[in-house]
Amino acid sequence: MLSHTSMSKVEAMQSWSAPSVPVLPGRGPQLRLYDSADRQVRPVSAGATATMYVCGITPYDATHLGHAATYLTFDLVNRVWRDGEHDVHYVQNITDVDDPLFERAARDGIGWRELGNRETDLFREDMAALRVVPPRDYVAATEAIAEVVEVVEKMLASGAAYVVDDPQYPDVYFHAGATTQFGYESGYDRDTMMALFSERGGDPDRPGKSDPLDALLWRAERPDEPSWPSPFGPGRPGWHVECAAIAMTRIGTVVDIQGGGSDLIFPHHEFSAAHAECVSGERRFARHYVHAGMIGWDGHKMSKSRGNLVLVSQLRRDGVDPAAIRLGLFAGHYREDRYWSPAVLDEAQQRLHRWRSATALDGAPDTRDVISRVRRYLADDLDTPKALAALDGWATDALSYGGHDAEAGATVATAVDALLGIQL
Repeated sequence: MLSHTSMSKVEAMQSWSAPSVPVLPGRGPQLRLYDSADRQVRPVSAGATATMYVCGITPYDATHLGHAATYLTFDLVNRVWRDGEHDVHYVQNITDVDDPLFERAARDGIGWRELGNRETDLFREDMAALRVVPPRDYVAATEAIAEVVEVVEKMLASGAAYVVDDPQYPDVYFHAGATTQFGYESGYDRDTMMALFSERGGDPDRPGKSDPLDALLWRAERPDEPSWPSPFGPGRPGWHVECAAIAMTRIGTVVDIQGGGSDLIFPHHEFSAAHAECVSGERRFARHYVHAGMIGWDGHKMSKSRGNLVLVSQLRRDGVDPAAIRLGLFAGHYREDRYWSPAVLDEAQQRLHRWRSATALDGAPDTRDVISRVRRYLADDLDTPKALAALDGWATDALSYGGHDAEAGATVATAVDALLGIQL
């Protein structure tokens, strides 16, 4: 089993500035979330310190609203946990050594590190503007090479991994069948796995593999690619093992939540969990596997390959209040695939204006019921549509009828800031 101190590691890079998160009186309810592995909503059984690992960006382009929706989902988890009086240990990685980064850098005629640093800086600016609570550990793949090497060594020693018979490029692969429960996280059949593996970075046709589904752990050095030394030859980490190594050394062998977008269910989260489990011996890497839906634009999922991106930085340059971006993304449930549009943004801006007008009144209705309902809805699988509707009702009453509570506006504004991350 890996310990926090068994691996040599470098200090993680700096994340972004933390927003102030108000503390509300009382204690919020226990968080319940949909678990992708169990296919049901159930309580999140976190201890005094709740732990969460969320997969970060590959920094070859700017942050789009699909990214924002994912990180805002787990920002809500963070805030609901804090409201339930948990300490939160949140870890996020940056995949700053990967093929898409090299390809974009070559296309643009700049160094891959320069491109990665530039886009990581922009991501941090976007997250700070959106008032996302930063991770405690923000770790680049290039900072975790020694940790990855140790994990791969352990898998080779146990027989969970093997070196392909290729004298030129002796890559290291993970046996997909190394854990008896492989496939439990996604629940997909083999045909679905094969299709997604091929679409999402896998290499089923690589000669010398024991099984087309076997996942790359260590890519042997190639010309014009960065590499690092290892006992099994110079090279660089595979994608999935990076997250397993970072999570185990920062948090431990079991995390409360492994999170990301729904496109990471397979192969990325299935394999990163299997990597961790075969090294640690734990039955499950995560107590909860939580996935956010995709954001679409112009009839298609928003993606860099398609180019149909709505960028957070561009919206900010256009003068859009980041609070309106949060509200627009919260208008739909986090697990739903949904579309962004000018109408969604317009509704969010109008909602923000109404809430700000209501909380600025000299007197407004009592706040106990609305704050209790917002807490309850968010704790119930992050039901933001119901939470927003509850606040809409309170704001309508305040603007239509006023009220006798002179502190009500400030009280609601504080709750909205604490729970939804929106400043009124």
